[in-house]
Amino acid sequence: MIKTIIFDLDDTLIWDEKSVNAAFHNTCSIAEEKYGVAPSLLEEKVRLHARELYASYDTYSFTKKIGINPFEGLWGEFDDEGESFRELRKLAPSYQNEAWTRGLKEIGVDDASLVEEMSNKFPEERKNNPFVFEDTFEVLEKVKENYQLLLLTNGSPSLQQTKLRITPQLKDYFEYVVISGDFGSGKPDPNIFDHALELGSANKDEAIMVGDNLHTDILGATRAGIKSVWINRKLKESTNIKPSYEIERLEELLTILPQI
Repeated sequence: MIKTIIFDLDDTLIWDEKSVNAAFHNTCSIAEEKYGVAPSLLEEKVRLHARELYASYDTYSFTKKIGINPFEGLWGEFDDEGESFRELRKLAPSYQNEAWTRGLKEIGVDDASLVEEMSNKFPEERKNNPFVFEDTFEVLEKVKENYQLLLLTNGSPSLQQTKLRITPQLKDYFEYVVISGDFGSGKPDPNIFDHALELGSANKDEAIMVGDNLHTDILGATRAGIKSVWINRKLKESTNIKPSYEIERLEELLTILPQI
């Protein structure tokens, strides 16, 4: 019998992908107004250069371990404890500037003032667009009475707490919030799952992990010996990573739980 539900945050409860897309569109539209460039083309180029730059830094292995992606790097401040976060904090302004500089130059725009404007605009737009899936609160409201709820998310503590702060009603549903940057490693490391269960004094045989990412949420739960539910909203092909259950919408969780 399931007593504890561990939820992922990004693209499981909050629609981070949509938030990032909106931030890119609104930011790139500035260049469209000034130079007539297509926002979609600029976004494509900035995303490409952001990924390449991000992977070139000495901090890359740390960001992979914690689970911080290149587009979080475009708006994160990384005001967190520890030497690795201090390095990220120092690096972030130049990374953000360079990603926009390279993206603009590739489409023929060389404008330092525009780069500064867009580097500042993107974080504002990401914070101003905190999307949540339409069934998130309905599901949380229905499961909160009968299950212990834990939140287990990869990322920078300051960044993940910002996401929760701009969606203020979300955090109150959870007894504990575990962030990989606080723990020292992220999903799929089974140790962070064990840590979350220890905080909640929960038994892994009575717990289930709910998440959208096969390679972090589902693989990590499998390694930790915890049942899992994969939210496959995009109907992706399954891999050799096998969840215990697969759903297309979060609300389907309500029909699965009584059966376990």
